[in-house]
Amino acid sequence: MIEISQDIRDKLTARLQKLAMRYAELDWMLTDPAVISDTPRYTELVREHGALRVFAQKRQELESALSRRREAEELLREADQEPELQGLANEEISQARNDETRLMEEVLRLLLSDEQEAQRSVILEIRSGTGGEEAALFAADLFRMYTHYAQRKGWQVEALDRSISERSGFKEIIFSVTGPGAWQKLRFESGGHRVQRVPLTESQGRIHTSMATVAVLPEAEELEVDIKPEDLEISFLRSQGPGGQNVNKVSSCVRILHKPTGIVVKCQEQPSQHKNRKLAMKILRARLYEEQQKEQKKARNVLRRSQVGSGERSERIRTYNFSHDRITDHRIGLDVFGIQQVLMGQCDRLFDALEEWDLRERISTLAEG
Repeated sequence: MIEISQDIRDKLTARLQKLAMRYAELDWMLTDPAVISDTPRYTELVREHGALRVFAQKRQELESALSRRREAEELLREADQEPELQGLANEEISQARNDETRLMEEVLRLLLSDEQEAQRSVILEIRSGTGGEEAALFAADLFRMYTHYAQRKGWQVEALDRSISERSGFKEIIFSVTGPGAWQKLRFESGGHRVQRVPLTESQGRIHTSMATVAVLPEAEELEVDIKPEDLEISFLRSQGPGGQNVNKVSSCVRILHKPTGIVVKCQEQPSQHKNRKLAMKILRARLYEEQQKEQKKARNVLRRSQVGSGERSERIRTYNFSHDRITDHRIGLDVFGIQQVLMGQCDRLFDALEEWDLRERISTLAEG
């Protein structure tokens, strides 16, 4: 249980009231023929309505708990000479207060995590950094770690593009993770991941330090990012590297330049030019959406502000020390032992600790505001 002060309770109650009013307003708007006929607007409002539904439900449950407690308190005042009724009233008051506390914490978590964002799928980009071939092998280890974790959560993983090193590591691997809660659990992985171990290529048993960088992008839908055809420069190239007979014979690799931002996306994962173009647009939308979010974060209120790290690739967030069998997350000062288990996808302690730390920091900031 998280301790919630009365000041924060008041702020949460006021916020919940506004969201419930907006939900009721959307109920009415979605029956308006003018709104229904405007497909983009209608789709956007349906999405907002769906995201607010849980807050409207929580408000009803909270009001019910408050009503039960008040009725029990009234019963307690009237049952001066009836011990049995007093016992029942006290029991109901205790249960109602527990329900209020639980619901307040649930509302707090929903508001601070931004439920609409939390349910997004994600695109991860892993690139090898300093360390040559060892860094590429470590990038492959990270990819397997996220893949195993996603499988344990029941999420789907789809490779979008990759560049393979000489020893089957990854110079770069881009992939999507699709499933409810993917963004919520993986959003803190952006940054530099450092590994300290004896590489397979090391004959004298010396420990080397290598780096890989991870970027986590929330997946965006077409309506959320306005991409004009005239802003794109699309070219088709012959694929490079492993891929069967199709490689170097058919120009299936797609390269897209978004001229206003200079963002370049390349995809050669599929043998089909059409499929690669579709995947490349998926990556481009995610990168453009991330740029939009960076601008919006500057003006967002405290309920949506991230507190754990900047998410920049240059920020070293974690060290994997094989000689001590220890993973250290530098942002929250957490040590987790059992590297092989973590690399096989048993990341819950690490990811849950980051989520909990972020929540507490947001609560602290909310209380100060």
